[in-house]
Amino acid sequence: MSKVLVTGGCGFIGSNLVDKLVELYDDVWVIDNLSSESNEKFYYNKKAKYFHDDICDYENTYNLYSGVDIVFHLAAESRIQPTLENPILAAKSNTVGTCTVLQCAKEAGVKRVIYSSTSASYGLLNKIPLEEDMPDDCLTPYAVTKVAGEKLCKMYTDLFDLETVTFRYFNVYGERQPVMGQYAPVIGIFIKQKNSNEKLTIVGDGLQTRDFTHVADIVRANILAADLTNKEPVGEVINLGTGTNNSILEIAKMVSEEYAFIPTRSGESQDTLADIDKAKQLLDWVPTITVEDWIKANI
Repeated sequence: MSKVLVTGGCGFIGSNLVDKLVELYDDVWVIDNLSSESNEKFYYNKKAKYFHDDICDYENTYNLYSGVDIVFHLAAESRIQPTLENPILAAKSNTVGTCTVLQCAKEAGVKRVIYSSTSASYGLLNKIPLEEDMPDDCLTPYAVTKVAGEKLCKMYTDLFDLETVTFRYFNVYGERQPVMGQYAPVIGIFIKQKNSNEKLTIVGDGLQTRDFTHVADIVRANILAADLTNKEPVGEVINLGTGTNNSILEIAKMVSEEYAFIPTRSGESQDTLADIDKAKQLLDWVPTITVEDWIKANI
């Protein structure tokens, strides 16, 4: 088959996607500047070709898009805390970076860009289940800049006829998940704490709920969105979750009986739960892995 390009392909979700893409495409190229401190390790697949570049650097990256059919755009500043401390960093990586990717793709004649966004766009005001047509309620520079990327994707589709598909991910976990830092995925933190014989640390009362989505299901949705014969998802924003949620306390109890509570953090949703009807309708996608089964198999 043809040539695809992955931005941010050495991190948690990106590397899992690359591992699948090399089975399906002749040429898989990856751009990653290896700057994300949320990744304790970067991952490489010997069948892919890697370029240590910054997606914001138009002059040094535009030539990498030549001959590419599909771009999977995952590169981002995805840690909330650094974006609170330095909103300019978020704006550069997530908004300027996305605009640069889209412009390079447009000029190179790329057929489709698949953009990884976030359920953080829903904020606190929207009630669950969260639907794609609900108003934005961005509480952090991270959320604002990722949603700006969504708007750019829609503009490039409407104005320049560049096909784009936007995914909003809900609490992704699984193999290669980060385990360091207070904003790392909670499941990874819990398993690391258990393996270190530490008490699990639960933020607040633990009754806040999250829609936990396995990385393999996220990868499969990206693969489905790359079907160029399917025009249904073009220009759309699509939730990727499970349509079910668990409290943090429930997750903790699946991992260990030893846990303690720590102070709450501001700007976080009490509950998340994805409405996934759109993914089902447009991509024939449904999640296949439950968090309960995965935790049982990995502790």
